[in-house]
Amino acid sequence: VQLQAYGGGLVQAGDSLRLSCAAFDHTFSTYYMGWFRQAPGKEREFVAATSRRGGRTVYVDFVEGRFTISRDNAKNTVYLQMNSLKPEDTAVYYCAGGDTRAFISRKSNEYNSWGQGTLVTVSS
Repeated sequence: VQLQAYGGGLVQAGDSLRLSCAAFDHTFSTYYMGWFRQAPGKEREFVAATSRRGGRTVYVDFVEGRFTISRDNAKNTVYLQMNSLKPEDTAVYYCAGGDTRAFISRKSNEYNSWGQGTLVTVSS
């Protein structure tokens, strides 16, 4: 599935931002979806994931309670609502889709489709 992420930008600490990731074919609902991020000088890390129908979500501990992943299969779109942003959330955020036998995944190697990334910068 071809993915395009958007919605990044420059915000202040404490602000909210919603990222979107649109899929450009009808197979979107067959993929579990995830968000990853990569800060400058750091490795890409898992942020959040949702199962194919959105009934199950998982988060990395440092965004739990602040970020919410959701999807709308009718619109072929997955979202990442980010609240109470912190400077350490500054990173390029990538959406990804996986169609392995997994139900949901935190592992980047279980995702086989990646969007191009959208930059989120949080100023203090």
